[in-house]
Amino acid sequence: MENNSLMRVESEGRTTEEAIKIALHKLGVTRDKVHIEILAEGNKGLFNMKGSKQAKVRVALKK
Repeated sequence: MENNSLMRVESEGRTTEEAIKIALHKLGVTRDKVHIEILAEGNKGLFNMKGSKQAKVRVALKK
């Protein structure tokens, strides 16, 4: 039986790229070893302050 929590992670960052890098670090793998699903694009908001949203991704190991 496989442990899905070690095979897939969700992470957030200021940008999509930052969120992906965080997820790859958590899994301890390189980008070519995973599938990446973008759940939410980051948004800086008005004047880079108000209404900012984090980018969110789900990264899963390829079988």
